[in-house]
Amino acid sequence: MVRVLLIVAAIAVLLSGASTLTLSRQLTGNADRQLSAIVDRLRAPGAGFQTADALLRGGQPIGTLYAAYVAGSGEEADSGRLASTRGPQVIKAALTDAVVAQLSQIDPNDGPTTIRLKGLGRYRVAGYPAVFNDNQQGTLVVGIPLSDTDRVLSRTVLVALSVSLLALIGAAVAVQEVVRRSLRPLNRVAATAQQVSQLKLDRGDVTLALRVPEADADPVSEVGRVGQAFNHMLDNVDRALAARQASETKLKQFIADASHELRNPLASIRGYAELTRRERDQLPRDTAYALGRVESEAERMSSLVEDLLLLARLDSGPAIEVGPVDATELLINAVSDARAAGPDHHWSLELGSLGQGNDPPPVVIGDRNRLYQAVVNLLANARTHTPAGTSVRAGLRVEGQEVVISVSDNGPGIPADVQGRVFERFSRGDDSRARNGDEARGSTGLGLAIVAAVAEAHHGLVRVWSVPGDTRFELRLPLAAAPDPT
Repeated sequence: MVRVLLIVAAIAVLLSGASTLTLSRQLTGNADRQLSAIVDRLRAPGAGFQTADALLRGGQPIGTLYAAYVAGSGEEADSGRLASTRGPQVIKAALTDAVVAQLSQIDPNDGPTTIRLKGLGRYRVAGYPAVFNDNQQGTLVVGIPLSDTDRVLSRTVLVALSVSLLALIGAAVAVQEVVRRSLRPLNRVAATAQQVSQLKLDRGDVTLALRVPEADADPVSEVGRVGQAFNHMLDNVDRALAARQASETKLKQFIADASHELRNPLASIRGYAELTRRERDQLPRDTAYALGRVESEAERMSSLVEDLLLLARLDSGPAIEVGPVDATELLINAVSDARAAGPDHHWSLELGSLGQGNDPPPVVIGDRNRLYQAVVNLLANARTHTPAGTSVRAGLRVEGQEVVISVSDNGPGIPADVQGRVFERFSRGDDSRARNGDEARGSTGLGLAIVAAVAEAHHGLVRVWSVPGDTRFELRLPLAAAPDPT
């Protein structure tokens, strides 16, 4: 667009300059012919010139001047300028010494020339050899003002510049419209890309139905080739997402089926192991220890199976019972249980002004048991992955239309490269937040994955921030609408 405008501007300047130069030459030629006509009218029937007064008669333009110089001495013989006219009467004005001196430098052999006379402006002057009436040889310099010519040229330049400016503006508008029309298909391609970028493609059953319109995917034009390539890319991504979803569905179904099949054998193992408790005192110590380990590992395996089944139910669709849940009561009970389970940690609960005065406690709509399990898992995660003596703070607040449940601790923190996958199933961090003691044997590695699944099932989300000495999890859930008092 800039290149086109520069070309238009250059053409406009060239045309304006050419027209102005042509007009200037024409006007200068007219002035030269006018000078010749004035001199011809002054010529006497003989070889000489008429008297000076004749120069100021005969319809010469106002401002016409002359100066006669005697040959050899260069002295001024006569000079004057037509100042004005009153009917047949003319008013003659004398020339200044500076102007007379300028005119004396005019050479008759140079022809007409343009000079700027002091106090009078631009003049077209010419010198002619002359024989005056007293037979004196000399030079007669005649000049006519170029003020009218300058005014015409100024107006012409102004008109040319105005026309050039209008042409430039018109070209800019036309080019802008052409560019805008040519970019419309590209804008539609960009709009499609923007819509695709806003889709959640990282999980779940994703159908990528957005495409660039066929009219904008015609390979005849460059923009059409871009649209066609973009559609091919979307087709490829759609197939990849479908393959991923099919693979995930098969894997989840396998895990669910395997978990169902493992429940009964694990229950039998636990039952038989429990039956041996009464006779373990009579068994060798190593055998009794082995049976105890079988029982504890069977319990851990059963817990893992139950967690896998819960995730499978949450993945398969609505598996929650919906009802009003008092978030304050939920958090108080969860912290109380966590304090009993982890007496070697320092527990605190921050409710602020919630539940005080006449304001009703914050309520969310969802499954009480699942929400309670999510909060318990957050607290258990802090207990499991921090050393004894760590301070764990649980908080509850309302932000806009969300209930925010937070769990923070001053433990060693979560590495930055792990924070992005802590909510994945069986995610493991490094040794800085390694499992502690017996807690390691009681955890399945699915706690935070269950929290994320429960949050998603309730149209909420869970986030984490962590630096050494400060780790904070936030569970955000939609706030239930307040009941209408009427």
